[in-house]
Amino acid sequence: MKTIELPETPGQLRRMLARRLGIGALLVGGLAGGLAYWVESYRVEQRTVDRAVAGVRHFESPAMKVAVSGEKGDHPAISQLLTDEFVGVRVFSPSTEILFDAWRPLPEPLKEVAQQQLHPWPIPPGSHSERIAVAGEELIRVVLPMTSDDGRLAGYVEGVSRLPGSALQERELQIRGAALTAAISVLAAALLLYPLMSGLLGRTVALSSRLLDANLSLLRSLGNAIAKRDADTDAHNYRVTCYAVALAEALGVGRETIAELVLGAFLHDVGKIGIPDQILLKPGRLTSEEFQVMQTHTLLGVEIVTGNPWLAGAEKTIRHHHERFDGQGYPDGLSGDAIPLAARIFALVDVFDALTSVRPYKPALPLEETLSIMEGEAGRHFDPTICAVFQRIAPVLYEQGRSRDHAQWNLKLKASLEQYFKLKAAPEGAAKFA
Repeated sequence: MKTIELPETPGQLRRMLARRLGIGALLVGGLAGGLAYWVESYRVEQRTVDRAVAGVRHFESPAMKVAVSGEKGDHPAISQLLTDEFVGVRVFSPSTEILFDAWRPLPEPLKEVAQQQLHPWPIPPGSHSERIAVAGEELIRVVLPMTSDDGRLAGYVEGVSRLPGSALQERELQIRGAALTAAISVLAAALLLYPLMSGLLGRTVALSSRLLDANLSLLRSLGNAIAKRDADTDAHNYRVTCYAVALAEALGVGRETIAELVLGAFLHDVGKIGIPDQILLKPGRLTSEEFQVMQTHTLLGVEIVTGNPWLAGAEKTIRHHHERFDGQGYPDGLSGDAIPLAARIFALVDVFDALTSVRPYKPALPLEETLSIMEGEAGRHFDPTICAVFQRIAPVLYEQGRSRDHAQWNLKLKASLEQYFKLKAAPEGAAKFA
């Protein structure tokens, strides 16, 4: 599932919200405007047709007499009903023979088109209506069937209404006005909602940042708990975590994996809390039975973080940082790519720090000797591809390990946390990892 990349600062968050809300408002406004245009067009046109039908009804009674009598010729009672809007009327017999034909003065093209236009003959009690566009104007023709008192078809009356260009323009302006009003209403609503949504989203981000800070404080507390059992673990945790991030970045590893690596690297030895002091703090070499107990720290560490969803990604490194590329490690004897990438990265920097650091049982080794030992373990203890990349960045890490004090490593780790856990979005005063 693809995740959404969240902004790193409140300003970026507000700009993202404004951009997405604006795009959404434009899309919805355009859709609302288009829908309003269509609805209003239909409503106005239907109203126009209904007016035309109602107008033709005025001709129905006089036309009925003409149709029943079957007489052709002039019928003043019908002609007098014509207006500037209702410009033509024709009466047909049941056999569709024209009995009466009267028109107001019209441009010949309009009259010719209206008279020549074919149309279906409706069955009572139905009707037929159609719009005819011609010469920048519009004609609306309505055909009504007429029935006698006994229900028989007596004939048809046809009325033609005229909508000049000015009326069409007025109608178009009315429709566009309704569409524009709908679109502007959506945009105005989005504009009014932006401050509320921005405030709610900012509040959510602040709460999330505080939750993140609380989780990082838990991480710090667990690290301190380990340090209380093993004096060198605290400084070691900071160094190997920073080393692991640097190596992962050199390998081009994704942000999610690096975030998991940070958690796992800092807590890799958390299971040592459960190892008895007589074994954990023993100055000499461990017996075979004691070493077996020491190996359980990987599984104990997983038990400690299990149930905390935020630390779930750390389990890979905690459990598998003592696996070997050749399958001779513990606790599961994994080999090659079956070992999680985070654990393969960490295994290398963990050994590097152990070799280059002073321990009660040994001095710090120089860089050349350290790299020689590690190169000899490529393909056996370490992933050879990762080891090759590490050889390139090792001199820089070695120099940092010699020159930086604990406070500087702390600042370096905080910088990594800001980068991979987006602490910059936290409210001022949050995310104090020191």
